[in-house]
Amino acid sequence: MGIAFGPLFAGPMSELYGRSPVYRVSYVFFWIFSWPVAFAPNISVFLIFRFITGFCCAAFLSVAGGSVSDIFAGHEVAIPTALYTTAPFIGPMLGPLIGGCVNQNTTWRWSYRLLLVWIFIEVLLIFGLVPETYEPALRKEKAKRIRKSTGDSSFYAPLDKREGTLFLMIFVSCYRPFELLFFDTMCLLLNLWTSIVFGILYLTFQAYPYIFAVNHGFDIQSTGLAFIGLGIGMGMGTVTNIALIMYTHKQHPGVEPPPEARLLTGEVGAVIVPLSLFWLAFTSYPHVHWIAPVIASSFFGVGFMLCFSSTFTYLVSAYRPMAASAMAANAFARSSFAAAFPLFAGQMYTALGTDGATALLAGVMTIAAPLPFIFRRIGARQRAKSRFASH
Repeated sequence: MGIAFGPLFAGPMSELYGRSPVYRVSYVFFWIFSWPVAFAPNISVFLIFRFITGFCCAAFLSVAGGSVSDIFAGHEVAIPTALYTTAPFIGPMLGPLIGGCVNQNTTWRWSYRLLLVWIFIEVLLIFGLVPETYEPALRKEKAKRIRKSTGDSSFYAPLDKREGTLFLMIFVSCYRPFELLFFDTMCLLLNLWTSIVFGILYLTFQAYPYIFAVNHGFDIQSTGLAFIGLGIGMGMGTVTNIALIMYTHKQHPGVEPPPEARLLTGEVGAVIVPLSLFWLAFTSYPHVHWIAPVIASSFFGVGFMLCFSSTFTYLVSAYRPMAASAMAANAFARSSFAAAFPLFAGQMYTALGTDGATALLAGVMTIAAPLPFIFRRIGARQRAKSRFASH
């Protein structure tokens, strides 16, 4: 839930003060508040600071999408967005993979001590290598330099002329993702669809201990290694996504494809996801070789990446002036689902078994499969009615 609420603050703040300050401040606080997590004396302290660290590190789930839209023109943004999309979703695969090795051979605290080292390295890289990319913030800095060099106070940028108190400006900025979420039809529909997919991803993670530890007798480290299949699938999904993007550009030579054209990859992903989940469900038995569910999970990774990349690219393309806020709205919705779905995973897998529970998830995704086809059909009409989207 920290990751859900963090982008609501960080995304709009980056449109008020620029991307670079938000990256730097958020990651410094992420490092500082990770210390109480690593050395927590009890579960209460652990959970409180896990929420705070999630809130602090969430800037990259929303602001980075804005940075991509800053750097690349509209006709160039799709492939960089596809590559950016891979990063936050490779994490859930690397986490169990590395964490399994750490926890089996040391203690859980070393997972967070290792993170402390990694976060500190990233803080140094962010301060040393990440420049400001947000044009209004760059204009504000340029106006400041001109005022200083000339002594003429008449030079100003639009960000210098914001009216109202700082609190009011922050409140209005943080309200914007909710505006998009509740008053823009396409943003709401896409966020609900991807939230279901994301929630089911985290629910599926709960199946791994049942499939590999209980059914196949894997230890903690080996269960973590089983996530490699999902990571390979996400990599394959990224390559497939880039190929589909190039195909889309060929269909619109010389012009920027409309945002709805980006949903083609989502249509392919919406078909692959339920098929791969059915495959995972009915290969989860102890008498079936463990490689079968690993391969099934790789195809789930392909479909998952295609679904999310299409949504991210659509949001960055359609809501370009406020891409960070659009990504913040998506991060809030999907992370809320990801927080809620695992709460009933244990009971569901205990009651229905690995085959029944995973097949139930596959059934839900089968029902949801037509959604991107519908979104692609109605998208242009809904975007024309939107007061937020680019027309």
